Amino acid sequence: MTIVDDVAVVTLNSPPVNAMSTAVRQGMVDALKAAEADPAVKAIVLIGAGRVFSGGADITEFGKPPMSPTLQDVLDTVEASAKPVIAAVHGVAFGGGLELSLTCTHRVAAPDAKLGLPEVKLGLLPGAGGTQRLPRVVGPERALEMIVSGDPVSAKTALQTGLVDEIVEGELKAAAVAFAKRIVAEGRPLVRTRDREDKIAPARADLALFDRFKAANARRFRGFIAPAKCLEAVKAAVELPFDDGIALERKLFMELLRGEQSAAQRYAFFAERLAGKVSDVPDSIQPLPIRKVGVIGAGTMGGGIAMNFLNAGIPVVMVEAKAEALERGRATIRRNYDNTAKKGRLRPEDVETRMGLLDPSLEFEKLADCDLVIEAVFELMSVKKEVFSRLDQIARPGAILASNTSYLDIDEIAAMTSRPESVIGLHFFSPANVMRLLEVVRGHKTDKAVVATAMALAKKIGKVAVLVGVCHGFVGNRMLSARQREASKLILEGAMPWDVDRVMTDFGLPMGPFAMADLAGLDLGWTKERSTSSNVREILCEKGRYGQKTGGGFYDYDADRRATPSPVAEQAIRAFAAKSGVPQRDISDQEILERLVYPMINEGAKILDEGIAQRASDIDVVWINGYGWPVYRGGPMFYADSLGAKAVLERLRAYQVEGGDDFKPAPLLERLAAEGKRFQDL
Repeated sequence: MTIVDDVAVVTLNSPPVNAMSTAVRQGMVDALKAAEADPAVKAIVLIGAGRVFSGGADITEFGKPPMSPTLQDVLDTVEASAKPVIAAVHGVAFGGGLELSLTCTHRVAAPDAKLGLPEVKLGLLPGAGGTQRLPRVVGPERALEMIVSGDPVSAKTALQTGLVDEIVEGELKAAAVAFAKRIVAEGRPLVRTRDREDKIAPARADLALFDRFKAANARRFRGFIAPAKCLEAVKAAVELPFDDGIALERKLFMELLRGEQSAAQRYAFFAERLAGKVSDVPDSIQPLPIRKVGVIGAGTMGGGIAMNFLNAGIPVVMVEAKAEALERGRATIRRNYDNTAKKGRLRPEDVETRMGLLDPSLEFEKLADCDLVIEAVFELMSVKKEVFSRLDQIARPGAILASNTSYLDIDEIAAMTSRPESVIGLHFFSPANVMRLLEVVRGHKTDKAVVATAMALAKKIGKVAVLVGVCHGFVGNRMLSARQREASKLILEGAMPWDVDRVMTDFGLPMGPFAMADLAGLDLGWTKERSTSSNVREILCEKGRYGQKTGGGFYDYDADRRATPSPVAEQAIRAFAAKSGVPQRDISDQEILERLVYPMINEGAKILDEGIAQRASDIDVVWINGYGWPVYRGGPMFYADSLGAKAVLERLRAYQVEGGDDFKPAPLLERLAAEGKRFQDL
């Protein structure tokens, strides 16, 4: 604590985000009490050292016995002050950091500040009064949106809603002290947030607003427990006295903290951060500078990939073989940006800046001075080999050559060059400018500096990178293949596509395998000339049923692409099953779930045993960020741990008896079951 004139300045100083650990909490209590006891101090300013105010509670303390002073003790100390307490916010005030500021009598913010309560993203609710104080400051409707979404608001929005009193320019500490001196000089009355009624009183006459909010967001929060608990707590802020609301908030917080969903979401939070660490690439290996990127291919993937770098301010040369395809790709990028600008999420001048960084070209030689070149051509080995052979002759020495392949052997592609150490796989997921996952595929000869560069660059362009090894389909698609195999078998045995899809969506995935196939197009990779009616998909394609785009695939679609079960598809399935000699039967939802998910877990165990993934949590990060696995189930390997290796092994063995070696248990799964261990223990 320092004294500036008659204002005590209490600084949170715990790099990098000023998380409120036990030591920080104790320091704050001591400083606040000292300031309160000093008759020369007329007001108190709370400020964060470094780049942020506070990122919130120390998440590493979750699940451990509480240490005194608790965060609640700190908040009580602030709220009990007989002197004005001003929170000076810069960088971020998240979670407990924002809750701390809400106990202050006033809040000022730097223009760059972001304020939010992200606890719902960990399967929790704000547990230190956030659900009770925020509605009193900004009103219950705005509080609901902030708390239930977990998304932060800007300083400008915070000012408009009353969350902060002023946006201050210049040096924050000096501005906050000046603000504190001004309110003392003006003799403003001290009003504790807990005692405010002006923003919540009107809502008591319209309690239906909570039902409306719930109905409007039902689809958005399907399957999640925490949002409903958040809504219950905010409603309590309107209906109950403050202390009763705080008691209910604490009860609901503890219910969520002890629940399976929060455990899974907290696991996923740490797993995502751990995925960025490569065990054999030390921090001493510096990433290579990437000042200019080349993209070969201007199609859906190529254009989406290019946008990632344009968004990050990195110039892109996008090369195509034909002028029509190049112009189509450029126009699509422009249209995507224009649509974003129309929604208010991008300024028109930003659109022009990003488009100005794009250099569409028909000249392969334009790639000669790029630091990184990403190939995004047709998924055919012969095509990719030809591209890399040509690229090897053009790209500058030291340039990284990357393939966007989703299945193919990176080592075989690298062998077409004189520099396999510079070749890596960068598997973007479609749409590449939206999906967060990036599988970074390390070949057997890929240099560690190239790996380090890919991982660092992924972060710069807003991707979640997971390092994987070379095998067919890498991690995500290899496990997906196991699921797809069983889905195809299930519909021949008696479960209809809509039964299979329903089980998957009830489990929490956004779409089942057959609805996904219809969306992607059943004709993907299919040609009429080579079609032999060898499976249901081919038969449907032969009937002109390619999925949503033709109004029919496994489902029938109306003009708005709403799906209904298709009698045509059902007849085709039953006829093919009869022709193939597969007897049909009733199949339970539990069997559908196990046969789709357990082979994925089994494949994941093989992937770990083969060293294709560094750790089980990396596999879960792939599935959460690339395939829509519900985060509240923590990923397939976390889900396996929640069931127990022994339980999964027993069911796989039972299915092996009935269905053959497609269900043969992985040796690693057998070892874990025998030793009573989890995938997380590896």
